[in-house]
Amino acid sequence: MNQETFEKNYTMSSLHKAIKVLKAFTKEEPNLSLTELSKKTGISISSLQRFVSTFVYEGFLHKDERTKRYQLGHSLLYLGNLVKQESSLIIVAEPILKKLNEDMGESVSMNIIDGLERRCILNYDSTYPLSTKMYVGDTSPLYAGASSKTLLAFMPNVEEYVEHISLEPITDRTILSKDLLLEELQQIRSQRFAKSSSERVRGACSVSAPILNASHQIIASVTLVIPEVRYSDYDEYQLIETIQHVAVEIEKQLY
Repeated sequence: MNQETFEKNYTMSSLHKAIKVLKAFTKEEPNLSLTELSKKTGISISSLQRFVSTFVYEGFLHKDERTKRYQLGHSLLYLGNLVKQESSLIIVAEPILKKLNEDMGESVSMNIIDGLERRCILNYDSTYPLSTKMYVGDTSPLYAGASSKTLLAFMPNVEEYVEHISLEPITDRTILSKDLLLEELQQIRSQRFAKSSSERVRGACSVSAPILNASHQIIASVTLVIPEVRYSDYDEYQLIETIQHVAVEIEKQLY
């Protein structure tokens, strides 16, 4: 079943639009006007006014009456804390990834598939002055970078995704050939790790491994992100073994 058929027969368009409004807010753009929201979501101003008024009433958005700009509300913070407290994945992964971050001093993250994107759900920043920053909630395409391609490699109907996606050059090292991408994804599935260099962020190298459930379906990916200038200080095989060991350790505690 393709995405268009699924959306037509099994989803509510109004709910999709409402979710688009909430997802329009990012770390870089935490405050948005009604006009900016309309541009980002493609929703008309008249429809947006109904959505944002409802969200403000329910506490999911806050409106600054002086500037007429909106930001995410405290109701989302409450729900987010509930997810964090009750999510077995985060509960299990937090101490394991925190220890890896403390032992190595490098950035460590955990990511999931969110629609057709990669979304960061847990992150520990590098302790070094030179590092690549990532924030919880950050998204990126599934075809660029080790953390994303690890998720994509184990995603159901991956061939259908690759067939319909448009590969855009994020950097000069982003894979733009669908045939080469499919070959790499097959290799990632067989070896259970991915690595990348400057595919999404210039100067950033990553190694990533999948967290799979008992049915070998993808749950998340865990990733080490190291600046290119420091990457050669490490034994790459050791980095791969380390991130694979962390992924397996999380799997064992989950199941």
